Amino acid sequence: MRSAYAEMARKRRLPVVPRTAPIRTEEPVRTPERPVRGGPHALDAAEGPRGVAEYHGPVSTQQRRELPIVEQAAAVHALAVDAHTAARIAPDVASGPPLDALGRRLHDLRISVTDRCNFRCVYCMPKEVFGKDFAFLPRDQVLSFEEIERLARIFVGMGVEKLRITGGEPLVRRDLPDLIEGLARIRRPDGGPLDLTLTTNGAALRALAQPLRDAGLQRITISLDSLDPDVFGAMNGVDFPVSRVLEGIAAARHAGLAPIKINTVIRRDLNEASILPMARWARDEGLILRFIEYMDVGHSNGWRMDDVVPEAEILARIDAEMPLEAIAPNYAGEVATRWRYVDGSGEVGVIASVSEPFCSSCTRARLSAEGKFYTCLFAVAGHDLRALLRSDRTDDQIEAGVRAVWRLRDDRYSDLRTEATTALPKVEMFAMGG
Repeated sequence: MRSAYAEMARKRRLPVVPRTAPIRTEEPVRTPERPVRGGPHALDAAEGPRGVAEYHGPVSTQQRRELPIVEQAAAVHALAVDAHTAARIAPDVASGPPLDALGRRLHDLRISVTDRCNFRCVYCMPKEVFGKDFAFLPRDQVLSFEEIERLARIFVGMGVEKLRITGGEPLVRRDLPDLIEGLARIRRPDGGPLDLTLTTNGAALRALAQPLRDAGLQRITISLDSLDPDVFGAMNGVDFPVSRVLEGIAAARHAGLAPIKINTVIRRDLNEASILPMARWARDEGLILRFIEYMDVGHSNGWRMDDVVPEAEILARIDAEMPLEAIAPNYAGEVATRWRYVDGSGEVGVIASVSEPFCSSCTRARLSAEGKFYTCLFAVAGHDLRALLRSDRTDDQIEAGVRAVWRLRDDRYSDLRTEATTALPKVEMFAMGG
């Protein structure tokens, strides 16, 4: 008799892990009964309820400058078209949610508030590349909270229903609760509230969970790649203790942030033995766990296909001990496949950008800390919105440019992934707000 995963695998033509298939692991895994698919702590000195004082805060009005007309023209050109051209080529979608060249709507906006991070995770900002001398964005090039809120209102007016605050590590941005408070006041065109959430490594969450909740944050996602202190320290690159992240998770629960999701990036021969311990722990704690396949974002993480643990293998390991059944996505375009435990004890998901691309339903846009608009995580370049914000462009003009860019969007990198595409110039994940 087929399990729910095996049946889903058959329908989607996914690889089904056979009963005799070897699974590379450092801990014993039962054979499936049926086919199935330490070092310096960066926040110790500066952590506080309002963020990290040494990192950049909002850009003041005195720091803003008027752009020369040449730079304004270049900025509009970077957006592909100006407002008048946008109105001519897209009169039928001048209002309402825009659709891209493949018919995908704009639903999610991920907003990076900083390119800085207090971790040096091996899959994002390896310390060998991003050392003490690495030049991050100067303060005056980072969007102010007022600029972020203005762009958020423009995007929401176009149909965006979900805002996710990212980085870098967003909690190192000073006075972040002030931004959350402003974003929480934004309403959709129908008057309903936004889905406002944030992704963090959890290092500063113990102090910030309650201020963020009080400011209007609804829920939160925390990155945690292993419960094993040695494995976690090796993956975060600064030997940050896992116990501190667990304290942050407890603080988020106490503050009333819900649901709490956990993101776990799995890399072959580094933390694949953590799959089952993470699944057991998250189920027992009532947390929603999302495994993420190791991705070829940017050029600094040394990505190889051999290092990817595919969705089929991840689910096979879990299903062998804790049987799973498929459940529907929360909304059209959700990137994680969702599975619940047959005994009703919770759910787990997998973001399988490599083995099972979801480009055809991707509804995400990204706004970098410096104000660049990206239409794909694997984009080779962004569109400069900061220049428009700091010129005399109106909200309508900026919206027209964004609509025009989205209408031309035809990104489907993961569908087309080959040796040739992986060699393309790409923006680092921390820079665009992965």
